[in-house]
Amino acid sequence: MKTWKKFAHVDAKTVDEASSILKAGKAALIAGGTDLLGGMRFEILPTHPETVVNLKTIPGLDYIKEEGGLLKIGALTRLEDIAHSSLIRSRYAALAEGAHRTATPHIREMGTIAGNICQLNRCWYFRIPDNRFNCVRKGGGQCYAIMGDNRYHSIFGAMNSCFAVNPSDTAPALVALDAKIRTNRRLIPAENFWNMAIPGSTVLEADEIVTEIEIPTPAAGVKSSFLKFTIRKSIDFPIVNCAALIGQGSARICLNAVYNTPRRAVEAEGAIKGKAITDDNAEAAGTAAVEAARVLPGDRNKWKIQIAKTMVKRTILACS
Repeated sequence: MKTWKKFAHVDAKTVDEASSILKAGKAALIAGGTDLLGGMRFEILPTHPETVVNLKTIPGLDYIKEEGGLLKIGALTRLEDIAHSSLIRSRYAALAEGAHRTATPHIREMGTIAGNICQLNRCWYFRIPDNRFNCVRKGGGQCYAIMGDNRYHSIFGAMNSCFAVNPSDTAPALVALDAKIRTNRRLIPAENFWNMAIPGSTVLEADEIVTEIEIPTPAAGVKSSFLKFTIRKSIDFPIVNCAALIGQGSARICLNAVYNTPRRAVEAEGAIKGKAITDDNAEAAGTAAVEAARVLPGDRNKWKIQIAKTMVKRTILACS
């Protein structure tokens, strides 16, 4: 008979209150709860929160607005609201589509933008119940995917010997759109928001909380797009996804689910920047994007290289 671990539940009234509880230790944040609750139920981590802090009771963190040349999105804004926002769909299309392609309508009605960018990875060795694989991401001594089933793992190497990939659909859109993540402490460029700090996947300090997403308004004539490859049309986390922002002689392209963090395809940007968006130019950019790719032992994830190349090409063409 499984014994369920007990925890306290606190409805925070302010960000400062939530931060102070986190600082005391052994606490976790909850908003939509679509990632946290599953992890707690199956006890995927070696530690268990003694306190769960509810952020939904904090007023003023759910909004979409343009202000001072920026699109501002509150941390608790639901993915479904982002996906259907006429403002975001018209001027920040990559983000709207990234939110729309996340999971199912029910999950999008619960999940928040901050939760989507802060979620843990989906590696099955990391996620297996009862922490049966104490992998390097949890402070253990090895990445079991290296010699194991690594068909969905990184094609661009690893940081700290972990080959798990970032699973977010909104993350590459935020990087491509040159977004910044505001917290209760600082403003972080989206490109620098994720790392391989164990056991988390962001640069957030223990008591740091995301409060807002800020995206500069694209200039006239600049277009963005997002595409996602999965085995199934819905539910699935990405095998590869890609976002691009192209126009006026500039380009920002971001691949995801191919590395520990969302990965700027700077080689592809250089190949397409300032050029007409044609099939040949997009093909060349896709090829450049995967020049540094390398497969894991057994070649089980080799197929992802072709997928990544094609996703870059098609995402660029979608900006024409």
